Amino acid sequence: MYIPLNIPPGVYKNGTEYQSKGRWNASNLVRWYQNTLRPIGGWRKRSTTQLTGSARGLIAWRDNSNVRWTGIGTHSKLYAMNEGGVAYDITPTTFTVGIADADSKLGYGYGTYGSSSYGIARPDTGSTIPATTWSLDTWGEYLVGCSSADGQLLEWQLNTASKAVAITNAPTGCTGLITTEERFLFALGASGNPRRVKWSDQENNTVWTAAATNQAGDFDLTTLGSLMCAKRVRGLTILFTDVDVHSAAYIGPPYVYGFERIGTGCGVISKQAVAATDNSCIWMSRSGFWLYDGFVKPLPSDVGDYIFNNINYSQSSKIYCVHNSAYGEVWWFYPSAASTENDSYVSYNYREGHWAIGSFGRTCGTDSGVFSSPMMISSDSYVYQHEIGYIYDSVMPYAESGPIELAAGDRVINITGLVPDENTLGEVKASFATKFYPNSTEYSYGPYTMNTPTSVRITGRQIAVKIDGFANTNWRVGTIRLDGRPGGLR
Repeated sequence: MYIPLNIPPGVYKNGTEYQSKGRWNASNLVRWYQNTLRPIGGWRKRSTTQLTGSARGLIAWRDNSNVRWTGIGTHSKLYAMNEGGVAYDITPTTFTVGIADADSKLGYGYGTYGSSSYGIARPDTGSTIPATTWSLDTWGEYLVGCSSADGQLLEWQLNTASKAVAITNAPTGCTGLITTEERFLFALGASGNPRRVKWSDQENNTVWTAAATNQAGDFDLTTLGSLMCAKRVRGLTILFTDVDVHSAAYIGPPYVYGFERIGTGCGVISKQAVAATDNSCIWMSRSGFWLYDGFVKPLPSDVGDYIFNNINYSQSSKIYCVHNSAYGEVWWFYPSAASTENDSYVSYNYREGHWAIGSFGRTCGTDSGVFSSPMMISSDSYVYQHEIGYIYDSVMPYAESGPIELAAGDRVINITGLVPDENTLGEVKASFATKFYPNSTEYSYGPYTMNTPTSVRITGRQIAVKIDGFANTNWRVGTIRLDGRPGGLR
């Protein structure tokens, strides 16, 4: 009899391996989209030269002549890249260079010998200087930005022969910026006050002193945290601290903006760990994943247990979120526990409600729209276009299931054949692993190239399947069927 492997889309990796029974348990470079398993798109270089510094900010926009630009911030430089991939150094002469890696005072050598037990987290008594990140936006057709190490609000007016300059009269000592829907420029953490939001006059980013004749102003949030970043959603500006979340709504003179705390215990884990999707925000916190859709609420995750036990928290300031709107996905790139640089990712498909994980890293990125596909930067400091072809350097896409119990009760099953469901036969391999108990010896079978109904000889009480895609192919996998018969008890 044919037994379909009806495995729901997305990865489940919470708790034990056996708890993921009947689900996908691991993946890399694949997505589930419109009810099929398929590879993500590959990538190719877009920039013509290597950038200087570790890139932690990226934005793409069109100027008033419909020319496309990309703004890139590294820990030591600010660049403007044209449509042809040529990057121009527009770093101000007064710029303060930041740091590529977070400087943690909690690692090896901190504290006295023997003060903590081996394998137990050290007490939280030190401090961490975060890696330098950028907050980038546009003011009309001009690029505006703020480096977390420099604190100046900068503007670049499209002349590749000129550097960016500090905005006249703007506050210094800032942690970030955002242009609101109402055309005010918000300075976050203005003048070194981690709770202060200061804004320019409407349509004039050089007027910052409040007066009866303008709408400039400032407000100190009532929060125990420090301002990290902000995002535009429909009708609001959402402000994120490392502890909580606030909204800023335009109410007009004399107060101009009204502020309200809308979430507690859900502060963002890094300055770039948030994606805005029209009227909602999705972000990563130290306490899990969160969603704002009019209300702040936890976002249940099928992979949270795995992710939050696999982050190098001393370098968590590097975590970067990229919205991939074409597929309804939000990606977070993060440094795994064994790395000091972003080398892993977790993605969430908010249209279909499932998760994926994998091992490749990007330091920053931006969605498609201005350009035909997303752009991201690798730790090699080159800009790459993504979702292009199906070349992935030296890694390959795959998905692996948890245990699947095919026979009722304690019976084993004898599988003699498999029937593939793949759109371009011969571009996918299937491997199987069986066990008789969750922690018993594992037996491996395959790989089998799925091009015709294939004869196999597989026996076990629980079975796991791994799908490996071939290079440079746009394959699809639906429901694989196994030709199996229940055996005896074992």
